[in-house]
Amino acid sequence: MAPTVLAGLFPLSVCLLLTSGPTEAGRLLVVPMDGSHWFTMSSVVEQLIHRGHELVVVMPEVSWYLKKSLNFTAKTYSLPYSLEDLNHEMKIFADHQWKIRDKNLISLLTSSSSKIFDYLFSHCKSVFDDRKLVKYLEETSFDAVFLDPFDMCGLIIAKYLSLPSVVFTRGGFCHYQDEGTQCPSPLSYVPRALLGFSDTMTFWERVQNLLFHMEEHLFCHYLLKVAVDIASENLQTTITPYDLHSHVSMWLLRTDFVLDYPRPVMPNMIFVGGINCHAGNPLTEVSPTPEQRRIRPSVLYFSL
Repeated sequence: MAPTVLAGLFPLSVCLLLTSGPTEAGRLLVVPMDGSHWFTMSSVVEQLIHRGHELVVVMPEVSWYLKKSLNFTAKTYSLPYSLEDLNHEMKIFADHQWKIRDKNLISLLTSSSSKIFDYLFSHCKSVFDDRKLVKYLEETSFDAVFLDPFDMCGLIIAKYLSLPSVVFTRGGFCHYQDEGTQCPSPLSYVPRALLGFSDTMTFWERVQNLLFHMEEHLFCHYLLKVAVDIASENLQTTITPYDLHSHVSMWLLRTDFVLDYPRPVMPNMIFVGGINCHAGNPLTEVSPTPEQRRIRPSVLYFSL
């Protein structure tokens, strides 16, 4: 009975959060992720503002799409690199993704393209180095943190401020989301991200799925080391990615079974649709090149 009741309460909580009228509006701290991640989150932010909620958005001064708005309070922090530096590293990363066919964490860690992750995961150091901003966050009363977990900064801030957190995500490429939510993820039926397998894997594909999962356990902590060190330093205790993901109150999953497959989820995980990109113009009638036809969908997903 209890799980059924909880499953009904979480969607109700989301409805109350997004509904205006008799429900009292809240003050939310928003920690977004730049790039294509912001296209979808910005539409939710606009609706929250429209329904009377007060939003404070923490954003870097250097970004592709994060811009100040008259409709929310923007709190910016400086970064040790320029937009040109960011564009340069992103180009290296994108070019590398088009060249390699097999996706694995070892290639990300050993290639020059992995520097882009150091840039993204170091954002939170700049946040906590801005003592004026940190003091403002500590002294301001927020009801919850609305965040994108990709660069882990929102997860760190939510835990630092001891606030409930609502995660808005397409999904991660490491195992921490499944383990942090205690969500069953049987390797015989749920393919790991980047592999491009279906939910009806052959025996050899299941073996590959198991090996990739073991690879995640061996190397993911190296990939996230910068963010984890920042969290441990500012929380003054040893922090793991599992600690940060298990702190989340609610997961809003912007996924679609056209791209993913049915899998067990916990009561605080809610599917909100598969929108993942900015609405674009109609495609031109240009046939893809032979090289583009060989690109697996997982490559396009990961480059986002």
